Amino acid sequence: MITYILDSLPQEVDTVILAVNYRRDQIQDYIDNLHLKQKIIVNQEPQPLGTGGATKYAEQYLTSDRFFVLNADIIASINLEHMLKNHIMKHAEASISLWPVENVSEYGVVKIDDTGKIGYFVEKPRPQDAPSNLINAGAYLLEHDVLDYIQPGRLISMEKEIFPRIIQDTDRFYGYQFTGYWNDVGRITSYLEVNQLLLKNRPYLTGAHCTIKGKLAAAVVGDHVTVNQGTTLDHAVVFNNAVIGATCSIQRSVIGEGARIGDGAILEDVAVGDHETVTAHSRLRNTVVWTQPIPTGYPQKQIGNVIGE
Repeated sequence: MITYILDSLPQEVDTVILAVNYRRDQIQDYIDNLHLKQKIIVNQEPQPLGTGGATKYAEQYLTSDRFFVLNADIIASINLEHMLKNHIMKHAEASISLWPVENVSEYGVVKIDDTGKIGYFVEKPRPQDAPSNLINAGAYLLEHDVLDYIQPGRLISMEKEIFPRIIQDTDRFYGYQFTGYWNDVGRITSYLEVNQLLLKNRPYLTGAHCTIKGKLAAAVVGDHVTVNQGTTLDHAVVFNNAVIGATCSIQRSVIGEGARIGDGAILEDVAVGDHETVTAHSRLRNTVVWTQPIPTGYPQKQIGNVIGE
């Protein structure tokens, strides 16, 4: 997902700062092996700092007049080059990407005028009270002096603490609407949706050195995966080195790395953790298989965010 975002950056962007805390070394090794054209700085936070805190913590590397702040768990068709041009044309202090949704009560919604100027945010309004159907879509373009608004060393929400002050002080806070697609993959359901989107016209996708004796339908399978005879994977994602037994039915589910699924198991809307085992002939629906301790260093506030409708 990181490389997907790197590929979407305008040519003017020559330096990228990755704000990381959990598994910093793994990310650094991955980036080192990509040989990218941009300069990549993996900036390890002492603790999770939120979007605002992470931006402030990267201040020493932010030497240009303006910079993007991009959420890494978003898959979207936004044209960042066009967003940059729109920002400059409007002499904006800050620009944020906007996406229309039907269920406004689950998001923060913006009040926006005909020029694209944002007046305020409303958090999870009732449908009848929503000032629009446009939500913050996770891409920001900020002038350098926005950093002066952010207090260092603590977890800070840009949306709740910083953006309202910019709107009040500058009156140059703009929205950039785009079309195509958008999805926040911080939930299992949306993660599966994005995989289906990226399959495009392919019936399925498999990695290297797999043994596939069953049937794949809209499935994404990693490397060294075994799917035994009579098994069907339908709208599923299977990570590396997993073994799926015979005569299983797995629908709308994610199977973690190295997991083992016993013969005859039926899984619907299930997330199976790395190296977990599902016993033969299990019947699981709308649940999580995770018996292990939380990994060392995993941000406590993130636990549970990957599961949910």
